[in-house]
Amino acid sequence: MTENNSNQPNQDAPIFRMQKMYLKDLSFENPNAPDVFMTPQTSPKVDLNLEIKHRKLDDENWEVTMSITAKVRDEKEGDPKILFIIEIEHAAIFTLKNIPEEHVKTVLSVDCPTLMFPFTRQIMSQLSVDGGFMPFLMDPVNFMALYQGAKKNNEGEVKQ
Repeated sequence: MTENNSNQPNQDAPIFRMQKMYLKDLSFENPNAPDVFMTPQTSPKVDLNLEIKHRKLDDENWEVTMSITAKVRDEKEGDPKILFIIEIEHAAIFTLKNIPEEHVKTVLSVDCPTLMFPFTRQIMSQLSVDGGFMPFLMDPVNFMALYQGAKKNNEGEVKQ
């Protein structure tokens, strides 16, 4: 009869854990203040750029960085004005142990940003409020779709 000791962890079990989340860079620009507060705003337009980077720190730890630039403009006819610009570089350290090599890139490009995004979104929302505007609420991001699209584009470039 084998003894089953449930207190001992399986040494080969996959481990995926966020160790630390932090800001690397944060910027809020309000280039047209106070004029933008003197006229009612109509329909703001958002230009958004999102980039995910990752780098290996050691055998088990990775840094994942989400860089977002959001430029919000008031689209009045004939007089578009920048309301505000937010630039954020939000990062986290993740431990990945016993994850099959073929899944590591997906974990780093999809699972890690998915865990980070609600915190990044909250920081950006609070920053817009602190800047005198309504909360800036980014739409949810489908990181799997972004990853698959980038992967498909990279495969197309290699074949050409």
